[in-house]
Amino acid sequence: MYGYRWFGFMWMFKILVWILIIVGFVLFLIIIVRSFGGIKQHDKAVESKRLLEILKERYAKGEIDRDVYLKMKKDLES
Repeated sequence: MYGYRWFGFMWMFKILVWILIIVGFVLFLIIIVRSFGGIKQHDKAVESKRLLEILKERYAKGEIDRDVYLKMKKDLES
């Protein structure tokens, strides 16, 4: 008698196990893709240089004052 009662829950348990396996596999793939697709050091230097140019342009146009320019420049260089 007990075997038939638990039979209804076994299919739900099997589905739950497969869902956990699929979610684990997807998370594993996400971790692998992110580890290979990270920002490289060269890309960071190029990006920093581009941001400094934008900052200089904004300062030259008068959009920001000297104190803000120096603070933002210091933040970008560190």
